[in-house]
Amino acid sequence: MIDNSIVTVTVGDVDLEGELLVPEDATGLVLFAHGSGSSRHSPRNNFVAERVRERGVGTLLFDLLTEKEDQTYETRFDIALLTDRLVGATEWVRRLDDTAGLRIGYFGSSTGSAAALRGAARPETDIAAVVSRGGRVDMAEDVLDQVTAPTLFIVGGDDQPVLEWNKEAYKLLAGEKSLEVIDGATHLFEEPGALEAVADHAGEWFAEKLQ
Repeated sequence: MIDNSIVTVTVGDVDLEGELLVPEDATGLVLFAHGSGSSRHSPRNNFVAERVRERGVGTLLFDLLTEKEDQTYETRFDIALLTDRLVGATEWVRRLDDTAGLRIGYFGSSTGSAAALRGAARPETDIAAVVSRGGRVDMAEDVLDQVTAPTLFIVGGDDQPVLEWNKEAYKLLAGEKSLEVIDGATHLFEEPGALEAVADHAGEWFAEKLQ
């Protein structure tokens, strides 16, 4: 495991705080794009990240916005800005000696899913896998036909209207894809076993696609 877990991700002239953990002999690295009002400390994303690392894949959880930016409601929903930050962080990890050769995946949740999909649609990012948890994938509909990386949508069966948005967006994806509906789960997957199911689906997807 990489020892220096607390990192500063430099994107342009902005420094973003993050946590980078990479198991020995990792085959890939997953960057997490959290939803509005959340951060690298998100307990749900940290839970998923732990399960991903258990499968030999590294994780980077970082703040997409500075503390000052996060105080502005409009900035939290600035998908173009969030996408640029995610793409910039991807470039940053590819410059590090410890992670330069790893295949990269994106895990997005809520509005972060839109940033993850938009980032994956950019050819320069060369993303190898995407997972969306309860994602606002409708906010990336215009680029879904450009997402060629294997993509997994995970959504709660009782999460309306997000479930319908996911079903419609799923049809537009161009590459390999899968849609997992967690029966009885709502948007935050707080029901017993729901988040565990998310973590297992995501972990297995990344372990397979980031080899």
